[in-house]
Amino acid sequence: MRNPEIIRLAAILGRTVGSASYKLANFARFDPALKARGIRGMPRGSKGEAEIWSEFGSRPEALAFESEKLLAERLERRIEDIAEIDDRDLPAEGIEREATILVRVNQSFFRRRIISAYRCRCCVTGLGVPELLVASHIIPWAQDPKNRMNPRNGLCLNAIHDRAFDRRLMWVDQNLAVRFSTRLRTEARKLEPALEWLISFEGQKLILPPRFSPDHSFLQAHARTCSRRG
Repeated sequence: MRNPEIIRLAAILGRTVGSASYKLANFARFDPALKARGIRGMPRGSKGEAEIWSEFGSRPEALAFESEKLLAERLERRIEDIAEIDDRDLPAEGIEREATILVRVNQSFFRRRIISAYRCRCCVTGLGVPELLVASHIIPWAQDPKNRMNPRNGLCLNAIHDRAFDRRLMWVDQNLAVRFSTRLRTEARKLEPALEWLISFEGQKLILPPRFSPDHSFLQAHARTCSRRG
């Protein structure tokens, strides 16, 4: 009840902090990650809570967008502002603009979800500057629509290691250790200071989040696409 986000949510909904907290405790009873930690939540709740939990599991993109849209309406603000979307390059009004906004709202939601799960720390370096962090998809957004919003398909990385991961120059092995391509190691021998720092984390174990640890099968699939590059 002392969580500032819960206090803010209660104010937006026009409810007491206690009622907002109690409602979230009702949702906790469905969460397998909390159950594994011995947190059961409230034993009883409404049918609607079960339906919402189920829908978020089966249609996360639609529900995340609807949630942001309702929040924008409550605050009497544009959804672009709520999701912190840079709208300077958005298409003009119309279907294309709406489709682009939907994608960016969901990408923003995914980013907040991942960075929050990793407690605002890069999982390779431990860097804790939010402006330098990226919510990196393990299986790319375009390749697996079903897992676009899956928090176990994400890593919180600093911008440089994110780029290396995205370009298949860095991967995570079966022991959750960071590995780099032969190409990067060769270039680093030319006394490139930035590259030396980048690959200095060779063999570093991922700093795992308390919840939503990356799915091993996703990491292995990504690693297989990298190993061929040497």
